[in-house]
Amino acid sequence: MYSMDKLIIESLKEKLPVVPGINGKEEYFNSAVLVLLMLINEEYHFVFQKRAAMIRQAGEICFPGGKFDPDQDASFRETAIRETTEELGVPSEKIRMIGTLDTVFSNMGATVDAFLAILEVDSLDDLRISPDEVERIFTIPVSYFENTEPETYRVNIVVQPSYINEDGEEVVIFPVEELGLPERYTRPWGNVMSKIYVYRVVEVTIWGITARLIRDVIAKIKSL
Repeated sequence: MYSMDKLIIESLKEKLPVVPGINGKEEYFNSAVLVLLMLINEEYHFVFQKRAAMIRQAGEICFPGGKFDPDQDASFRETAIRETTEELGVPSEKIRMIGTLDTVFSNMGATVDAFLAILEVDSLDDLRISPDEVERIFTIPVSYFENTEPETYRVNIVVQPSYINEDGEEVVIFPVEELGLPERYTRPWGNVMSKIYVYRVVEVTIWGITARLIRDVIAKIKSL
């Protein structure tokens, strides 16, 4: 067993990150997306996809991307590019990376590392989307979002120390009494109000993480 001495402190210093990360990130569903721009008639558009009916979050509007796979990806950037090439049927040479956006941490237990990129194709017809993952693709001018503030809603996030199973029995997943913690934690706690951004566009609603990423990019554009 080591004692905390000056040598340990110096060694510990070398282990500290130069750029802080997210504590416990590996415990969450880690994914990466490309916030794609495309030049159409001298104006940049965001490129969106509607998720296919047979996959998770079917029918929702999103940017291309997916789950980080440590067996295939050396970085989240590679995840974003790989997933985009698979979903849109576009070679990676047609994707010009601009830079990194802030990571989104979802209250639902997911992290999304996001990257800004330009899709360098002449037309969406040049793409060969994967029907297993993508129902359709479409674009919306960036200017629309510059001129449209998102609607803001709030949902209530509550910690549940137990749940009721299919047989009507309570299943304790956080043994408060056994751990000797205050009795109040045997009941749901938290009551955290979490913001959800929503953009209503003709025929589609863009919300959640996708809307948050749009809002972030637009804020950066307006700060120029």
